[in-house]
Order: sequence, then C-alpha cells, then structure tokens
Amino acid sequence: MELECLFCKIANGEIPSATVLENSEFRVILDRFPGSKGHLLIIPKEHIENIFEIDPEKGGRLFALSVQLAKILKKELDLEGLNIVQNNGKIAGQTIFHFHLHLIPRYSDDRINITWKPTEPTEEELDVLAKKLYKALQ
Repeated sequence: MELECLFCKIANGEIPSATVLENSEFRVILDRFPGSKGHLLIIPKEHIENIFEIDPEKGGRLFALSVQLAKILKKELDLEGLNIVQNNGKIAGQTIFHFHLHLIPRYSDDRINITWKPTEPTEEELDVLAKKLYKALQ
C-alpha cells in the first residue's frame, strides 16, 4: 500500500465508501462523483499504478468480476448500455494513479460523452502495424 494513495486507503477500508462488494483482492464501490446512476469502480487492494503493471492473472479476475457486475447492473438498474473505462497515464486522463476500472451505466437521458476523432490510416500502415504487433506477441 502506498502511504498517500487515496485509492489504497479506500480499497483497504481506511476511508469510508459505498461498498458494493469486497473480497481479498478488490473493493467495488459506487463512484463518489458518478457519470450516471450505478457508476461503479473496481479497485485492486494492492497498489498497482496502471495496466502496464497489473499481473495478467489478476487482470483476468478483475475483468471476470466486471462481467458479473455488468450483468447485475443491467438487471437491477434497467440500463440501456454500459461503458467500461480504464485510463492509463496523465495523457490518457488518469487522475488517480492507482489502477481502477469504471463501469458506467448508460441511459438515454445521461450527459456522458465518450468520443474521439477517428484517424484514417492507409491499408499499408495498418498492415505494417499488425505485423509488428503480431511479431511482438510471438
């Protein structure tokens, strides 16, 4: 645990939260500043700064938990859709440097806007990048 990390303190119960679920690895809370009704955060109890540092097995368990929670949100809140958001690094919008996954229910009257301006790479550029990434995965 990082001494000054807000999410370490929340995840380990030092700061009160609207906790939905807690197990040995994660705490799931309602976001204190939600984008919509039911906005959840999944926070690892272990201090992990970002996705580049998370153990793949822990990441798999975290995503399995997110699927379970998404189904519960859909059933209980009658949402119309769901965004899963996870930011890594300041440039990507990360403001608290402790890995956390947002599950944001979507409703027709919400005020959430997640968008970007698409680029238009050539087929050749896509092919070069695909081959580079494929090679790195071998």
